Parts: sequence; C-alpha cells; structure tokens
Amino acid sequence: QVQLVESGGGLVQAGGSLRLSCSDSGRTSGRTISNNGMAWFRQASGKEREFVASISWNGGNTDTADSVKGRFTITRDRAKNTMYLQMNSLKSEDTAVYYCAVSRKAYGSRGREDYPYWGQGTQVTVSS
Repeated sequence: QVQLVESGGGLVQAGGSLRLSCSDSGRTSGRTISNNGMAWFRQASGKEREFVASISWNGGNTDTADSVKGRFTITRDRAKNTMYLQMNSLKSEDTAVYYCAVSRKAYGSRGREDYPYWGQGTQVTVSS
C-alpha cells in the first residue's frame, strides 16, 4: 500500500526558501512511486485545493503552475521513493497546506481526479 508523508513545512519570511519532501513509507509501494507520476497541490484557508507542480515517472518531464513558475522546482529520487519541492522567493500568497500525491498514470497532470493517493499535508506559512 501507499503511505505518503510530507515534511519540511514551517514559518518563513517573504523571500525565504523551504524544501518540502514527500516519502512513501508503505511496505510494498516503492514500485508505485518509481513508476507513476507525482504532484504537489496546495490549499489555502477557505480556498479550493490547487495544482502546484507535477513530475513524470522518471523525472524527465515537469509541469508547474504559473503562480510558482521560476520560483518552485519539483524533483524526485526514485531510489529513495521520495519527491521534493524546492520553494524559493516565497511570497505571502504561497501560504497554504501543501499535499503530495501519486498519480494513477505514469506521468503527471493537473487534475485532482488523477491522483488516488494523498499525504496528510504540511503547513507552509510565509510572513510579510
């Protein structure tokens, strides 16, 4: 089974950086992490969950939302069953709970319906 756990969130000042990690602690889910697309979504208080970035099964293709393009970078380490989100030049608008997800497909997408596996989320708060 897939058991996703996010880490790395916290409180930072505007302009600062954070790196989020998402690891699969499932006993037999390493194959799923290695062969499926993954993504980061975020949900600010009172708002809908929105797409942030996705990455293909082999890390060869990535997609990032316009709101974070040029500031956030998504990567993955298949050997460690871990996905990362490097967040630079953080803004107050980035404040949200960030969730990692594993796709049912081999590549990433922007639709929440493509992701059957989700972590519990990690809070990112950016102060002005």
